[in-house]
Amino acid sequence: PSVENTHPHTDCGSTIFVVHNGIIENHAYLADALKREGHWFSSETDTEVLAHLIERVITAKQGSIVLEDAVAEALRHVQGSYGIAVVAKSEPGKIVVSRRGSPLLLGIGDREFFAASDTAALVRHTRRIVYLDDNELGILMPSGYEVRNLRKKPVTKSVELFTGSLQDVEKGGFDHFMAKEIFESPDVIRNALRGRVLYRDGSVKLGALDSASNEFAGIQRIVIVSCGTSYYAGLAGKYMLEELTGIPSEVVYASEFRYASFPLMKHALVIAVSQSGETADTLEAVREAKRKGALTLGIVNVVGSSIAREAGRGIYNYAGPEISVASTKAFISQLTIFVLIALWLGRQRHLSLEAGQEILRELQQLPNKAARILSQSPSVAVIAEKYAANNNFLFLGRMYNWPTALEGALKLKEISYVHAEGLAAGEIKHGPIALITEHFPSIVIAPNDSVYKKMISTIREIKARQGTVIAIAAEGNKEIQKIADETFLIPQTIPLLSPILAVIPLQLFAYHTARVRGCDIDKPRNLAKSVTVE
Repeated sequence: PSVENTHPHTDCGSTIFVVHNGIIENHAYLADALKREGHWFSSETDTEVLAHLIERVITAKQGSIVLEDAVAEALRHVQGSYGIAVVAKSEPGKIVVSRRGSPLLLGIGDREFFAASDTAALVRHTRRIVYLDDNELGILMPSGYEVRNLRKKPVTKSVELFTGSLQDVEKGGFDHFMAKEIFESPDVIRNALRGRVLYRDGSVKLGALDSASNEFAGIQRIVIVSCGTSYYAGLAGKYMLEELTGIPSEVVYASEFRYASFPLMKHALVIAVSQSGETADTLEAVREAKRKGALTLGIVNVVGSSIAREAGRGIYNYAGPEISVASTKAFISQLTIFVLIALWLGRQRHLSLEAGQEILRELQQLPNKAARILSQSPSVAVIAEKYAANNNFLFLGRMYNWPTALEGALKLKEISYVHAEGLAAGEIKHGPIALITEHFPSIVIAPNDSVYKKMISTIREIKARQGTVIAIAAEGNKEIQKIADETFLIPQTIPLLSPILAVIPLQLFAYHTARVRGCDIDKPRNLAKSVTVE
């Protein structure tokens, strides 16, 4: 980071200005060629290459080319991803934008036009949105806008109505967006369920699956591709899918999927999970899965996003905009959607009506149970303050709550810069237990489920080595409260749904720890909300 490397970047004559999200993979080759032609560079960024490429085209045409055509010509030489906006001194009042692999959308106002990478930036100005696709170019002028492809052919785009509210992108009385979004958990669950529950049938209504039920009936294998928090949601989703459907399922980091030798069977379903719907690795994994003949399905929160459109079939979270970089409500909504998918597929196979109805009853109780956990925020804050000075934490869980442990550790490291490691609890004996000291707290997730006794044994092993234990347990559990140093209590639910509740105190703990440590909670260092480069 430096002043020289700050956007916008310009050409030799400071007549063209470019802002860019993404990465130009062949920028070193292009920069060398441009330098040989006499161009000089004032920054260390790949973005500056774009400004000089556009300058080169305009110079070659002796100024007899309009900006949009010069941008289109320049982009033909570019490899990599970009969402760009370009202005030129010679054409004031015009902005040219284009995208490839990085989100870009237009806002259509009342005689005014906007370009942004996310709808949250536009909601204060307009709700009318045009989503650009890869290799499309938009021209914004006071008189109107146009969309073309890079071959200069006009493209007809529909204007879509963004249904979010201004309140969604404001803090609403909270000190941080992250706190607001954690406290939206009950509504997040309700929104994911709204209009989808068919209690009489013990099933759910999911348009993306209902409209292609014959195709989904033949699935013999499920592969979940995702990154970060969405990957951990996928790990829990794997357990849900296998328990309710009996279909072999696996979870693969999207960043590894397209580079590994990954054979796909004809009857495979690839589920891509992404909050933004723009995650570059996940988007490329979808494209690779389609090339290999798999059925693809997206779980995304942003309507009109690249993954939603590329997958062809999608299930929206309806969690509302998530502004804080650290994902919280998106994780909860993703878990809820996985339950719905598993239930739909399960009822197509062997899952009984009674079992389906029990899951739906428990699902509908989750919002109120989540609200009960949130009411404990002040006591979580007290415990966080007590342990905030520690620089190492271990998070432990089994089965459904092994992914919860991973997510809890990720939240803590993301926003408080504390080293935190999530583990399947059975692995602690295979090395990590050597780390245990009184200054290395362990957060142990132990609801009342089939592995509860195993988790009690894990707690006793840690305590025998003078370790500190912060436990997450079901309400009414006196046993854990006697042996753990601290306890967060969550309402009882069926094991399948326990991660949805168990993650909430972990999110609160990470938030309050970061507050005590004085960290920038909504914008942690080195991180971005949407990872749009590989």
